Amino acid sequence: MMSEKIFLLLTSIFALTNCQSRDPEIRAVCSRQDIGNYVIKWETDPPMAGTVKIYVSDNPDTFDRTRPVLYANISDNITTYITPDNMTRQYFLLSFNDKYTRVVSSRRDAMDQIRNFRDIGGYNTTDHHMVRWGRVYRSGDLFRMSERDSLRLAKLGIRTILDLRTKEEAAENPVSYTNARILSLPVSNGNLEEITQRLKEGRIRKGDGVLFMQDLYLQYVTDNTASFSEAFRILLDPENYPLLISSTFGKDKAGFLTALIQATLQVPEDVIYSDYSLSQDWYADHTRRMRGFARTLNPDAQEALTVMLQTNEAYLDLAFRKIKKEYGSVDKYLIKELNLTEKDLSKLKELLLL
Repeated sequence: MMSEKIFLLLTSIFALTNCQSRDPEIRAVCSRQDIGNYVIKWETDPPMAGTVKIYVSDNPDTFDRTRPVLYANISDNITTYITPDNMTRQYFLLSFNDKYTRVVSSRRDAMDQIRNFRDIGGYNTTDHHMVRWGRVYRSGDLFRMSERDSLRLAKLGIRTILDLRTKEEAAENPVSYTNARILSLPVSNGNLEEITQRLKEGRIRKGDGVLFMQDLYLQYVTDNTASFSEAFRILLDPENYPLLISSTFGKDKAGFLTALIQATLQVPEDVIYSDYSLSQDWYADHTRRMRGFARTLNPDAQEALTVMLQTNEAYLDLAFRKIKKEYGSVDKYLIKELNLTEKDLSKLKELLLL
């Protein structure tokens, strides 16, 4: 009886000690101002006292730990890295009391003409890993890129570009960038030609725009497996990184493929949807580019066009629900329909997770 009491007492002490000594939860984010400066924010739970040292590098895997560029009190929760360099992407290693570290960067990069350009790294997964920064990017189409944009892509070291536009789109607006392999993986636009004609003729309403988008996302699941399968084959080759996924607006085709990748890496579903929704920030860009066309439309057609240009989580959710209903999970969908193996999925995690 006494031995049992001693055991329970020791167990309680161990549990209390273990709880008290647990690592703090540290959340850190970084954003970039239009002029190029980086704003870095963090918070700790429980709150910590002490110093955060900040190191900078243009490579997320390598930092000179002998030369901090900034010091701040942990309790400040914010600092700014000022730089005149608006061409080079920077990553930051935050060291809290020389004990706990986090690597952050701005998800979005400043571009002149490339719309919706961002890094898909930095997200935590459900099994306590983090998606590597600087490995996979996503964007709208590249044919409008400025000379400065071209230099920015070169500085990122992008080796491979997956162009998800249709052959007709690519032929009409070819990309002239020569510092990376551009691989055409056409993904269908559904009945876009028909819907565009109906827009011009005013034979469409808001609900028709919703139905078009819903059908489009369901077709991503069912009718484009060859292109998405090839995309994952390319992702499995380490020689292809860093890699950029590009589509017309960078919100639908690129958004769906990115969501598949993130789901395979076990990024939480709510985070996947939140990342997908970031494309809505470029809605104003979409509308500006379509303004001349929109002015020719009647009010009903304008509402339908607005629906088609916006980013709506419901469309991605519809595609994911179809995958789960018919296959059970994204992994099973990739294995059965995209002809990947369990070994392939494990290799992708090795390439893209820390």
